[in-house]
Amino acid sequence: MGRSFAEPLDSASPAASSPGGPARANRQAEVVARLQRVLPEGGLLWVPEDTTPYECDGLTAYRERPLAVALPETYAQVQAVLRACHALRVPVVSRGAGTGLSGGAMPHREGVTLSLARLNKILKIDPLGCTAVVQAGVRNLAISEAAAPHGLYYAPDPSSQIACTIGGNVAENSGGVHCLKYGLTLHNVRKVRGFTIEGDAIEFGSDALDAAGLDLLSIVVGSEGMLAVATEVTVRLVPLPAAARCIMASFDDLQKAGAAVAAVIAAGIVPAGLEMMDRPMTAAVEDFVHAGYDLSAEAILLCESDGTADEVEEEITRMCEVLEQSGATAIAVSSSEAERLRFWSGRKNAFPASGR
Repeated sequence: MGRSFAEPLDSASPAASSPGGPARANRQAEVVARLQRVLPEGGLLWVPEDTTPYECDGLTAYRERPLAVALPETYAQVQAVLRACHALRVPVVSRGAGTGLSGGAMPHREGVTLSLARLNKILKIDPLGCTAVVQAGVRNLAISEAAAPHGLYYAPDPSSQIACTIGGNVAENSGGVHCLKYGLTLHNVRKVRGFTIEGDAIEFGSDALDAAGLDLLSIVVGSEGMLAVATEVTVRLVPLPAAARCIMASFDDLQKAGAAVAAVIAAGIVPAGLEMMDRPMTAAVEDFVHAGYDLSAEAILLCESDGTADEVEEEITRMCEVLEQSGATAIAVSSSEAERLRFWSGRKNAFPASGR
């Protein structure tokens, strides 16, 4: 670090490591020189072997190598990177954990990838207000783990929750298997702080339950970093349910399974989770995680109920009746927490199972 690009080229210099000709190499050298001034040692990557892991997100069919990857550790460094890139007219693509499947973290060939992974502190858990204040690089699941001693958790649970970050969730408005009852990221975020692409500090939402004024939070959540780069998020926490059980219903026809979903909703039931998987997918995940799926079924439905023990018992009974009337050929209900988690493990691992 601290290299002057008037020095002779070696393997660590941007111009020496940049594929794409001298014009791109010179541009890369200019960008790296500027960003080195505002980032600590180890906070900037530009050599191909270092930037290769950042060429794509979970959508690996499309790849591009950025001019550089910035790894800021503070809000001030994020702001400085954005201001420097804006001054140089360099595109910036923000990145969380890179687990998304929409290409949201796809780099720009002539741009900088701004990774928020090092902003990974949980700043506050408020049991009374049922909120948590976290930095953008905090993992989704880590929020629930930190809130669990207070009897709370963060409801949105994307399949990649063990690795995905809250900043990425905000950018993509992520959901998860429990979004039917608890909503998407938007419905579970109180406030977002960050910076515009020009590097100006900005804040959306409020700590208040019902803030006055325009609902700008709904604009920034899901904007994929185009309107702002989130650095700090205040999320809503909900009480851990006293009980939860999951139904696995088998169907001999995919259309029947789809109709059963509509029938459950039409019955006035709002399951905590409701997912459908077809036969090719159940075969793939069963071979991968051994979730106990019915491999003879053309489709299965996973239907979860949570709440008090009495509420769960009543709702499970009602859902089983609706599923039977809708043509389910077999119905299994989890009898333990381990079995419930096993039922969901297949759905949670659908993507890695497909990629084997």
